[in-house]
Amino acid sequence: MLAFIVTIIYAYIAYLALTAGSGHVLGYWSESELLMGLFLSIIVAAISHKYLCRSGNYRMLNPVRWILFIVYGFGPFFAAMAKANIDVAYRVITGKIRPGIVKIDPKLKTDYGITFLANSITLTPGTLSVDEKDGVLYVHWINVPEGEEKKEFATIKKVCGSFADWARRVAE
Repeated sequence: MLAFIVTIIYAYIAYLALTAGSGHVLGYWSESELLMGLFLSIIVAAISHKYLCRSGNYRMLNPVRWILFIVYGFGPFFAAMAKANIDVAYRVITGKIRPGIVKIDPKLKTDYGITFLANSITLTPGTLSVDEKDGVLYVHWINVPEGEEKKEFATIKKVCGSFADWARRVAE
């Protein structure tokens, strides 16, 4: 029951954040929006509360983790995306690519951490998380440096920078 209530609250907060500015209640919402948000939050909670708070694990509800996530999104992740966009544009213009699939072992313990890292890699231009088996990620990389394809595991810092460290901080 606690997981259901917590999921309703988080879904409602997300709804309110996304619909702010269109009403007169507190200057941000209309009464019908507030009721619709509550209704939709209950539906979302009914569907997803078992997945969001699996087996009593409320680790991701810690506000410190959310602040770390926001810092990560606007700091290291944004910088890595900007750098990767420039790199991919350079490779498209010059044609200098060596695509390949590399294997990395980020040593993350939780599904949250692995998913967090895989999504960060996939959102960064030039890389794509292809598969995951037993905590090992297979990543398609637009430019595999000479020698990396021969290693059992690619150097994680070269593939995704500090993303694995941030995934560990935020999700584990």
